[in-house]
Amino acid sequence: MPIYNKLVRDRIPTIIEQAGKTFTTRILDDEEYRKELQKKAFEELEEYVQAGTDEAALEELADVLEIIHALAECHGASIEQVEQIRAKKAEKRGGFREKIFLIEVHDE
Repeated sequence: MPIYNKLVRDRIPTIIEQAGKTFTTRILDDEEYRKELQKKAFEELEEYVQAGTDEAALEELADVLEIIHALAECHGASIEQVEQIRAKKAEKRGGFREKIFLIEVHDE
């Protein structure tokens, strides 16, 4: 019997049940939920880094985005608010489209 001890998507218990299996779950409190979302973000980002194809990478990016949506809610915000913050930062500091790699800065 595998032991997972990790945050899963909302429909996973139903999917397990439909497969004729039994399971044990519990509902996390807000603090535990945020910590588990943070751990899940690293897990999903690592899966993205390890993806071997564009298709797999996009699947993992979708998972990362789902976590970002949930984390925004944890912080009392919507994804639209996060996007507004992102856009303001991009306007002020730029994005990453130009592929600039900073080597060093000299104090003169």
